[in-house]
Amino acid sequence: MLAKNTSTYTNMPYWLADTSLASKIHTNARFEIPTKADVVIVGGGFTGVSAAITLARAGLQVVLLEGGRLGEGASCRNGGLLGPSFSKLGVDGLERQYGRDSVHSSIKESLTAFNWLVGFIKEEQIDCDLSLCGRFRGASHPSHYAGLIEQAEALAKIVDFPAIEVSRQNQFEEVGSNAYHGGVVYPTDGTLQPAKLHRGLCQIAKQAGVLMLEHTMVRGVTKQGNHHHVQYDGGEINADQVIIATNGYTGDEFGKFHRRIIPIRSAMIATEALPESVIRSVSPKLRAHGGTERLVAYYRPSPDGKRILFGGRAFGRGDQPQLYSKYLQDFMIRVFPQLEETKIDYAWSGYVAYTFDHVPHIGKMDNMHYAMGYCGSGVGRANYFGRKVAQQVLNLAEGKTSFDAFPFNTRPFYTGKPWFLPAIMKWHDFADRRGW
Repeated sequence: MLAKNTSTYTNMPYWLADTSLASKIHTNARFEIPTKADVVIVGGGFTGVSAAITLARAGLQVVLLEGGRLGEGASCRNGGLLGPSFSKLGVDGLERQYGRDSVHSSIKESLTAFNWLVGFIKEEQIDCDLSLCGRFRGASHPSHYAGLIEQAEALAKIVDFPAIEVSRQNQFEEVGSNAYHGGVVYPTDGTLQPAKLHRGLCQIAKQAGVLMLEHTMVRGVTKQGNHHHVQYDGGEINADQVIIATNGYTGDEFGKFHRRIIPIRSAMIATEALPESVIRSVSPKLRAHGGTERLVAYYRPSPDGKRILFGGRAFGRGDQPQLYSKYLQDFMIRVFPQLEETKIDYAWSGYVAYTFDHVPHIGKMDNMHYAMGYCGSGVGRANYFGRKVAQQVLNLAEGKTSFDAFPFNTRPFYTGKPWFLPAIMKWHDFADRRGW
């Protein structure tokens, strides 16, 4: 079933529809930027701002440089889903690559990261519509159901992460769709408003004394002796330490990082405001949702419970809302036919950063600290990894993570431009439609 109506939508994140969030966060003027700092952070998303807070509170002079607007990348464009973010390769897939002990340690730390961010939001009293509403993941094909249960059982042997088996007969208590063949509920997962979280973090960083500068592209970093020379549009800063926190927006100016990140465009749509009865017909318990498709789709009610937000992969090059809004709307209607006549009010996209081994990475390369590669699960990971990389800069024991041991590898002949993605995406779409 395809969308019958042509929606007139706004090409911007629904999260920024609130004008107080869309307005520019006050940042420092150019004349305030010093020529010397303890730490320079490149990137003003969750990772960079989280790192800046930890460093500034430790007494360091921190300068954060953002090439665009603070948070305009994935931090304010994601779905606002929050969970432990276990690797998409699963327990067995990871163990084959890295061994049992390392993998089990990383899985436990993924839950620690989730719990830390929930606690930090509450402790700092950040108003970001945090709701530990749970998540339903449906089996998109009958053969996927057993795998979902096996995955939940494998995780339960390693970490205390509850999961509730839901049969097809009972799934309508969780999701208003015939598209699934049973599934699993993860009752401790949550949702939030990512732009509100980012704004709250920026306010904390400013209060801690972080100097933040927007529309300031870093063109390169060189090291001489014990100092880094950070060249940006309009000037240069000498820094003792540098953190690269650009994730899916890492450019050629950081070649080694660029070659290790696979930027994938993800897109979302937000429906018009709907009656509560319609929202409940989609999500009876107002949970987050998703399936087992290769081209993963994710959806949830908006924080005010008035819209359905539906996300997935974007086809084509660049930001082409005329393509992905139609694709996502058709996908949404296939899952929820009751939304056939629903109009779309917002459509937007942005880059997420995958890695070749499907795990995030943190460490030091070319004398620069880094944290990136969150593989589509950046809300919890980016904030936690930002804190951890800052602790590593401070040489604190608590900065050690189980992810330190994972080598951050690239592939031969890969330059940072994933020319192979369109063919892979089409193949996955073909396979999804046939339930493979």
